Amino acid sequence: MDIQEIRKRIDLIDFEIINLLHRRMELALRLKRLKDSVFEPEREMEVLGNVRRYSQGIMLPEFAERLYTKIIDESKRIQQQGLKIIGFQGEHGAYSEAASLAYEPSLIPVPCREFREVFEEVGTGQLDFGIVPVENSLEGAITEVNDLLIETGLKVVGEISIPVRHCLLALPGTECGNLKVVYSHPQALAQCRGFIARHGLEPRPFYDTAGAARMLSDERPQDAGVIASRLCAELYHLEVVKEDVEDHESNVTRFIVLSKHAGTGEGNKCSVVFSLRHEAGALFSVMKIFSDAGINLTRIESRPIRTAPGNYAFFLDFEGSDKDARVAGVLDKIGKGVPMFKFLGCYKGRTI
Repeated sequence: MDIQEIRKRIDLIDFEIINLLHRRMELALRLKRLKDSVFEPEREMEVLGNVRRYSQGIMLPEFAERLYTKIIDESKRIQQQGLKIIGFQGEHGAYSEAASLAYEPSLIPVPCREFREVFEEVGTGQLDFGIVPVENSLEGAITEVNDLLIETGLKVVGEISIPVRHCLLALPGTECGNLKVVYSHPQALAQCRGFIARHGLEPRPFYDTAGAARMLSDERPQDAGVIASRLCAELYHLEVVKEDVEDHESNVTRFIVLSKHAGTGEGNKCSVVFSLRHEAGALFSVMKIFSDAGINLTRIESRPIRTAPGNYAFFLDFEGSDKDARVAGVLDKIGKGVPMFKFLGCYKGRTI
């Protein structure tokens, strides 16, 4: 290796170290939700003892101990700040993270591997909030999220819709013609299927757009690209080969914000989910209640109930506030007339 190659590798290692430190601090924030005090001398001594044992080689154990003493101090400082954290599915750079920052920049976004993890950890209190995509203007509903809304008792306390602009990313210096495969989340691959077909690329599903970018940066396959955001190129030292590779410009994803508790502010939109009896006109009867009250529906979606084969849940979004007597009357009337009814929440709808 020459000097430039060595320095390049050092830069990549520094990048990985900083990313790992960020992840450690995020875990420290989550840990704070499960204990009463940030001061645990016994645990700190255990960590420092582990560090001394791990430091076998050219790095002195004393240096590693001093370094980790600083890291522990910074973790405690962050834990004491009372920061609110919001979980999202995927890795840093995911569109869900961008949505969380657009929704409320003061919240600390923390990555979760799966949608279920977001729901579960909001439910246990490890996360103050969660943010998940609920529908895309091109591909429709995110069915797993709908299923989890039925299963859990979480409330929808916010909403934000953001435009999605996909980029084809690759290792620096790679040309589009040298690529054979492209990795991304199945939704992103579907939204770019025309571009993928025109360039003869083999689509390979990955659990997350940003996760695919991170994999490419770590494993460095020369013939592979990823479809992800421009931010991922910056975060993972990749190059934008082509921008705006989605098949349609009007590509918008709607995200909902989840909490254990109902929102306290004034909302202008509500969400409910309910089931119906197998009777002629059952759905019409519910629709008529809204129509008679002059309430505008903005979304209706049906979804099979996994625990009750042959039965369906209906998701409705509508304009209005649950503090409005007219809306409250509609909710009460519907709730009394259907087998299952859940008021998911009242919140403010926003579009970026």
